[in-house]
Amino acid sequence: MAALSKSIPHNCYEIGHTWHPSCRVSFLQITWGALEESLKIYAPLYLIAAVLRKRKLEYYLYKLLPEILQSASFLTANGALYITFFCVLRKILGKFYSWTPGFGAALPASYVAILIERKSRRGLLTIYMANLVLLFCITAAMYMFFFRCKDGLKGFTFSALRFIVGKEEIPTHSYSPETAYSKVEQKRETHSRKPRGMNLIALVRTLVDSICKHGPRHRCCKHYEDNCISYCIKGFIRMFSVGYLIQCCLRIPSAFRHLFTEPSRLLSLFYNKENFQLGAFLGSFVSIYKGTSCFLRWIRNLDDELHAIVAGFLAGVSMMFYKSTTISMYLASKLVETMYFKGIEAGKVPYFPQADTIIYSISTAICFHAAVMEVQNLRPSYWKFLLRLTKGKFALMNRKALDVFGTGASREFHNFIPRLDPRYTIVTPELPIDFS
Repeated sequence: MAALSKSIPHNCYEIGHTWHPSCRVSFLQITWGALEESLKIYAPLYLIAAVLRKRKLEYYLYKLLPEILQSASFLTANGALYITFFCVLRKILGKFYSWTPGFGAALPASYVAILIERKSRRGLLTIYMANLVLLFCITAAMYMFFFRCKDGLKGFTFSALRFIVGKEEIPTHSYSPETAYSKVEQKRETHSRKPRGMNLIALVRTLVDSICKHGPRHRCCKHYEDNCISYCIKGFIRMFSVGYLIQCCLRIPSAFRHLFTEPSRLLSLFYNKENFQLGAFLGSFVSIYKGTSCFLRWIRNLDDELHAIVAGFLAGVSMMFYKSTTISMYLASKLVETMYFKGIEAGKVPYFPQADTIIYSISTAICFHAAVMEVQNLRPSYWKFLLRLTKGKFALMNRKALDVFGTGASREFHNFIPRLDPRYTIVTPELPIDFS
């Protein structure tokens, strides 16, 4: 309690917005920078999602831009309202306590910001976990189990998984073997009437078919057009291509900024390690899942929903190709949300209004507090994200003055001391060290 009651008399300029003495100007600078970065994040994200979900023209004309602006406003508000409450708390309390620069300012800011975001996107957020790949394996296992259960998943999650792994893995498949066979024959006749243009896709398809032409297919498998071997190979090629193209699209804005100054950087748009890593992640996830599912059907001679748990867990190992904390944590939080609402539907779990909003606010406040008071305990990826959102201004806080609270706030900043104007300070500012 001694640390909580300890305080320092500095004003918000001396601790927080050290680059400018005006709270109003600092707020506008943070807001503009956060808005610019938020649009860079959400614009390609929503556009790619719309393409993958095969949205109609009306969505692009009337809904795409409002949804981008709404999510960008939410992220912008997180940064802008943080600096607002940072200054407001200082003016109300007259000093800084150990909890005010981080948790105290971030909690109300995060709560107000999440109310701006669409309800469907307010997932239950949790604090960072230790083993990323294991977490993803468990998450993938449960997702694939719910995917194969009747009414297990709905909406975008179900559509996304159906796009990734294919409708053949849904046990409630509407095709009977006879109907599927007739459709295959019709498709073959249609292909036979088409001109044989030998483009790259046709060559790859021909190569795969020639390799796997005489492979086996179990009677319980619903991929009637392919045997089990070609089914897995085609799944890998398809999702590898999707992952590669997604990563290329995400790199287009940064590549074209250097079109005239560094034309050679355009090559990195196509030959970049991250492009292949995302492709390998998606491709291997699908092929491992499909391969394991087929294998279990062969050895057990039946198609069981429980197969999805084993196949999903093994497919989760694909995270080694693309270790993303964002993907793993988001999917884990959405899984918790799915299980929570299923528990409510079953009458096993009580319903708490605004539970997602409260948990998000507390989780974000904890992360912000760590970013201010003990950045050494924060994940590097989240710290880089905060720097990007604030145009580097989060690193300009006077953490040297916060060392009095005993958290080692300035440990990672090599005794950085901001250049403060004495006319606007309460405590005589310490002169920055000149190492020249």
